[in-house]
Amino acid sequence: MKAVFMSCNQSMYDEVLNIMEELGIRGFTGWEELIGRGSNEGEPHLGNHAWPSMNSALISVAEDEKAAEFLARLRKLDEENQEQGLRAFAWEVTSMI
Repeated sequence: MKAVFMSCNQSMYDEVLNIMEELGIRGFTGWEELIGRGSNEGEPHLGNHAWPSMNSALISVAEDEKAAEFLARLRKLDEENQEQGLRAFAWEVTSMI
């Protein structure tokens, strides 16, 4: 099992949820309004007058194969929308209840 954390511009959040639906990844916890700034390039998303855009994020746990496909689809979405900003990270889940 892998935990996948994803953060993106709010404008991309529905597309991320659609990808999860297509892959059969059901469970997640999401945050619809977050602030942030990318580590490499791009504009800050701070929700203020100067930088009005916001981010959204989610975390989901999925089987290794589904998590790998999810990451691949997120990478493709990011490449198609480079100006918007999307980052995803995965790590091993060692136990669940």
